[in-house]
Amino acid sequence: MRPLQTLIISFTLVTLFATQAWSSDIPSPSLTPGAIDPSVTQQNIHITICIRGYTKTVRVPASYTNRLKKQQMREYGYADINPKHYEEDHLIPLEIGGNPREPLNLWPEPRRSGWSAKKKDRLENALHRMVCNGEIPLRDAQAAIANDWVAAYKKYVQ
Repeated sequence: MRPLQTLIISFTLVTLFATQAWSSDIPSPSLTPGAIDPSVTQQNIHITICIRGYTKTVRVPASYTNRLKKQQMREYGYADINPKHYEEDHLIPLEIGGNPREPLNLWPEPRRSGWSAKKKDRLENALHRMVCNGEIPLRDAQAAIANDWVAAYKKYVQ
């Protein structure tokens, strides 16, 4: 094989695998379908989620999420059982009206992945900004992240 062909094939493979989402990157729809906070509506976003510091008023304590994380790690069947390698994350984030306490909205999200918690945080911030600026309806943002947050990242962040 010629060097140029090898380079092109190598680049293609690296690009493909660098952007591929693994099964643990997206929560299982049967275990974590997402859940919204019914008290947050499109009509009241400017007195709820768009207020600076709102999430601090609804966030559940770490004692609750740490206990749930260990339970859900078993349910998900993760081979890596070190809780420090996961963030117990809201699929539909609090910033866009995700339910803070409902286990169906929480899952142990891997920190060490191409599609890590850090990337999802960028999407959460982008969707929050877009909802509060009136660029996207609240329900559309919630549905996008709940259905496939990696696809939503590619659409709204990249």
